[in-house]
Amino acid sequence: MNLIEVKNVTLRYGKKAALSDVSITVPKGRVVGLLGHNGAGKTSLMRALVGLLPVEGDMTVLGLRPTQDRQTLLEQLSYIPDVAVLPRWAKVHELITLMARLQPKFSAERARALLKRTSVSENDKVKSLSKGMVAQTHLALIAAIDARLMILDEPTLGLDVVSRKSFYEMLIDEWCDGERSVLISTHQVEEVEALLSDVIMLDEGRVALSISLEDIDRRFVALNHDPAAAEVMAAAHPLLRYREQGRTTSLFDGAPPEHVANLGQRVRPSLVDLFMALTRNPALNGKQA
Repeated sequence: MNLIEVKNVTLRYGKKAALSDVSITVPKGRVVGLLGHNGAGKTSLMRALVGLLPVEGDMTVLGLRPTQDRQTLLEQLSYIPDVAVLPRWAKVHELITLMARLQPKFSAERARALLKRTSVSENDKVKSLSKGMVAQTHLALIAAIDARLMILDEPTLGLDVVSRKSFYEMLIDEWCDGERSVLISTHQVEEVEALLSDVIMLDEGRVALSISLEDIDRRFVALNHDPAAAEVMAAAHPLLRYREQGRTTSLFDGAPPEHVANLGQRVRPSLVDLFMALTRNPALNGKQA
């Protein structure tokens, strides 16, 4: 069963289309990265999925229509928006009590168990916590909801590397169980790549790529080669050429032409490389070899 089904969806702000003919699916048991430049439509898509924005086209989340069935939907999913904040005046145990009153599928016992993974005390006030501790507290509260789907929009924005690592470790260890799915938007592509099972790339409101990481290895070929082969490689029209460890790598969508296939050593393309190749990136010219 697909937990998210989006078919030919368009979302407009007045005359401007934030999403254009977007079609994606998210099956159960997946950790899906949603990548895109600022303004690519990531937050618009996530807000639409939780019923905050109306769309043209067909969209179902957990078998429900987000705008029409929003109250029921919010009882069955977990969501951390990109501007998520916790009330600074509250103590952590007060937030647990509040969540128990507001969310029927919230487990206070589970939240307390998750908090034990952190250095946060139930008697701490939010205003006394660091950004990283606030993020971990927020995740503990959200992960304590018995949901099948979690939607996270830049959940570690502004955190240091240690706090980001702790956040993702808790997410994977304590929430992902092979049945639930996570859709996570982030700019820290390198840090989450090892956690992901799938990736969706948005470019100016359109889907540039929607694929599992396993299929990336099958579809895309990156050849690391000597500078002497650069002209021949360029003539074969790779998606992208970039420098890596003092050598040039040429990235192809599909098998490269036979006459260049043996001119380099095949290496695994990273998500960053694919992102650079498939989206309109102003920094692209700086990476071309």
